[in-house]
Amino acid sequence: MRLSFVVPAFNEELYLGDCLRSILQDTAGFEDAVEILVVNNASTDGTREVALSFPGVRVVEERIRGLSRARQAGFLAATGDLVANVDADSRLPAGWTQRVLGSFAADRSMVALSGPLVYYDLPSSKRLLVRGFYAMAWVSYAVNRYLLGVGSMVQGGNFVVTRAAMEQIGGCNVSILFYGEDTDLARRLHKVGRVRFTFRLKMLSSARRLKHEGLLRMAWRYGMNYMWTTFRKRPFTEVHQDIREEQPG
Repeated sequence: MRLSFVVPAFNEELYLGDCLRSILQDTAGFEDAVEILVVNNASTDGTREVALSFPGVRVVEERIRGLSRARQAGFLAATGDLVANVDADSRLPAGWTQRVLGSFAADRSMVALSGPLVYYDLPSSKRLLVRGFYAMAWVSYAVNRYLLGVGSMVQGGNFVVTRAAMEQIGGCNVSILFYGEDTDLARRLHKVGRVRFTFRLKMLSSARRLKHEGLLRMAWRYGMNYMWTTFRKRPFTEVHQDIREEQPG
């Protein structure tokens, strides 16, 4: 079972290196079954050069800005049976790859696997609030999936899908620019197979967007867009702010 990592990146030269190092460290021993693709999404900084400085990393160019477009470009270029979607400001914790491969090997009916983000640069007190948000999100996910049967949940930047399922649903919806793109995928994947969200598959990520927007505002936006996309098949929020001016100190 071959695993393709797809890392969308727009002007991510300051974060991308740590992300790729974490992938290479966690996939040591799986090299023959893994490929790493960075989708350079119209960057104007050194993102492409950073990606190419890592051995074995392949760069895919997508000149039209947009997260869904970048994910789709990566999916089309990937050769794996499984496609792992990882954000450029994230880092794989030890054992992530082994858990993913083991989960898909154990459950052939599963078409997507996802888990939460853990913000490595956020104070522990605020991390507790984030856990509370995820607890409420899980309840909504359980109701929508098990009771209403209208969809499921994947966390953008920490989900793995099978190539066959992605081909069956027609890939990413490139008309959705940012908010709701992961929910739209989960909604459509739910129709073709099992979509599993588990708290055991954690991903380390930067809290820069949360710091920029504020916890309550971000929770409201993501919550509304999850429900809107699940039931109305389009996001509640059409535009988003670029937070890349918030560089690490």
